[in-house]
Amino acid sequence: MISEKIRSDLTSAMKAGDSLRVSVLRMAISAFDYRKIELQRELTEAEGVGVLQNEAKKRREAIESYRAGGRGEQAKTEEAELAILQGYLPSMMSEEEIRTEVAKMELPKDFGGAMRLVAPVFKGKADGGLVARIVGEMVSG
Repeated sequence: MISEKIRSDLTSAMKAGDSLRVSVLRMAISAFDYRKIELQRELTEAEGVGVLQNEAKKRREAIESYRAGGRGEQAKTEEAELAILQGYLPSMMSEEEIRTEVAKMELPKDFGGAMRLVAPVFKGKADGGLVARIVGEMVSG
């Protein structure tokens, strides 16, 4: 499971003295533990991936905020953390792949209905914001 891989990689990173990787992996383990407590059971593989996706999303939002605020150094740190997290996530679908899959579907003309149909198909496979943008374009166009 993904959390077990991260725990073993944490040990390796500690031995190697890679402080950034140690910090990111500890944060991920903490996020897994909080989610486990919240659900009061062990996480499934999909839930573990979901936790990492949430952490990656936080990093992307922080990068955007730091750049908007002119704080390039902090943005670089967040980018490095994001790169480490992405190494544990399954590869995401490209915009073209998403467009192709959405085009095959019969979508209702309202955005909410279309998203209710499309979201479960792409959960964990594609960036939700990108899927929403593409669905919005297809529903309005």
